[in-house]
Amino acid sequence: MIEIERKFLVTSEAFKTESHKHTRIIQGFLNTNPERTVRVRIKGDKGFLTVKGKSTQDGLSRFEWEKEISKPDAEALLKLCEKGVIDKIRYEVKMGEHVFEVDVFHEENEGLIIAEVELNNEEEAFEKPAWLGKEVTGDKRYYNSQLSQHPFKNWS
Repeated sequence: MIEIERKFLVTSEAFKTESHKHTRIIQGFLNTNPERTVRVRIKGDKGFLTVKGKSTQDGLSRFEWEKEISKPDAEALLKLCEKGVIDKIRYEVKMGEHVFEVDVFHEENEGLIIAEVELNNEEEAFEKPAWLGKEVTGDKRYYNSQLSQHPFKNWS
């Protein structure tokens, strides 16, 4: 139940031609406390409830528990969420032994594109695609819970 993940900015839209799948994601947060966030997500035609613990100091890993719920339940829970809904398209790109999830944000976070790769351990090597830019792992501004409250379009 520990998620190990690295995040990067994306330098071009070349990933779109390499993607084997894309899905719209709508998500909100019932709780954005950094000690424990509670997320409600609609991904395609499925709903999910996710609890994430506090990240390690370097931002590489944290507790994550996720449970699939019905889409109607997720829609109902979204109405209870804190202000600020995330709307994005997630592209999945297989690169070597890993899958990069590339999120293209819309609405209040338009213009932001972030790639994430999940790892089995913090030292695991992975192949980096040419469109991968600056690493932002551990930069809390890029956490979805923070983007819901402090949207990218308002950054100076």
